[in-house]
Amino acid sequence: MIDSSGAIKVDTWIKESDLYKCVHCGFCLQACPTYLATGLETESPRGRIALMKAVNEDRLPFDSGVERHWDLCIQCRACEVACPSGVPYGQLIEATQNQFKSKEKLNFIGKLAYEIVFRKFVTSPKLLRGIFSLLRIYQNSGVQNVIRRSKVINLISKKLSRLEIKTPFIHGKPLFAKNQTYKAVKGNTKKIFMLSGCVMPLTHGNQMRSAIKVLNVNGFDVQIPENQVCCGAINSHVGDLETARMLARKNIDAFQSGNECEIVNMSGGCGARLKEYPELLEEDQDYSDRAKTFASRVKDIHELLIQSEWKCGDSYIDKTVTYQDSCHLANVQGIKDQPREILKCLDGVEFRELPSANICCGAGGTYMISEDDMSSKVLAMKLENVVSTGAKVIATANPGCYIQFENGIRESGLELEVKYVTDLLSESYGSEKEKEH
Repeated sequence: MIDSSGAIKVDTWIKESDLYKCVHCGFCLQACPTYLATGLETESPRGRIALMKAVNEDRLPFDSGVERHWDLCIQCRACEVACPSGVPYGQLIEATQNQFKSKEKLNFIGKLAYEIVFRKFVTSPKLLRGIFSLLRIYQNSGVQNVIRRSKVINLISKKLSRLEIKTPFIHGKPLFAKNQTYKAVKGNTKKIFMLSGCVMPLTHGNQMRSAIKVLNVNGFDVQIPENQVCCGAINSHVGDLETARMLARKNIDAFQSGNECEIVNMSGGCGARLKEYPELLEEDQDYSDRAKTFASRVKDIHELLIQSEWKCGDSYIDKTVTYQDSCHLANVQGIKDQPREILKCLDGVEFRELPSANICCGAGGTYMISEDDMSSKVLAMKLENVVSTGAKVIATANPGCYIQFENGIRESGLELEVKYVTDLLSESYGSEKEKEH
């Protein structure tokens, strides 16, 4: 908490001693995308922790300049993997942001945007569906193409133009959570639940259907419980832990029935948040134990497939593919090899390892919108590495990364394609029986 003197009093979610675990060794520097983009100590994990310490010890007054360095953190958490001291940086930055926002230091416009976006739209599936329905009409009607070619938005506002460029492309019909079940193709089956997420079912409906096909072919009956909501990752990253906890409770309730079923997800960011519900709800007497049970059931789709008797398809896929690690899949969940193992098994796929695949692409959820300049710098470095591989397909495992790459490729004019790992695996199954979802 930031008290009247400007000192940070660490949230009860973390121990104050964690703030002082950092020994400033510098191992985190080469893992941090914002440090690599700027070369500035203040844009590194240890620099941001040093600012937390300085404010906490009254050596530095808290102001917008200090807060700006915290805001520029993408929260990829690659520093946690590099850190030999075990500094829980993700918890530190989220708690710091949470306490800053809780003191209502935002201006009127900031408060309004914060309330509308993070406490209204993100928390309401119905409102999100309405927004993305309008976006679908905007794209399918051809209006978007006319506006982009005319560059009329540039005349109104360059910031508005950049925001329009960042709008995600809608891939197919949305896939709503209606408690529906998609049956396995054949053989012995196992029932699993699916967390569809908030944005992915609206932007990547076709890709979600491909993932369901993959699960069905591999013997899983997939049920998508209704009443599920956003995982809370977006709110956590902007420091709104109160809303993140509310969303966590709703999801635990939504997946309560069939308590023995595993919960699969296709988003690295969502999966990381779900698995960290126990830390998020540690002080909640009613939900702390339930959060632990819930988290123990959560599986990333690549993790689930590798642990099961999965199979590669027979169809030949003539593609040169590289893979970008989803930050929260690799850094938080520790899932790095599984997606690569799947890609390398595909007949016809030539896999090429991406240099610095562990470095963030700059997406960071809403970061790509709120911090467009820094996000674009980080993405430019990433695309240079992608081009150096000679691959024509970038495989990923997170919707934010997918959208970031798709927009970056379009703006750069590169001849590259973005795919989920499960898209390619689904292609390998060819015409194998697929249900209409």
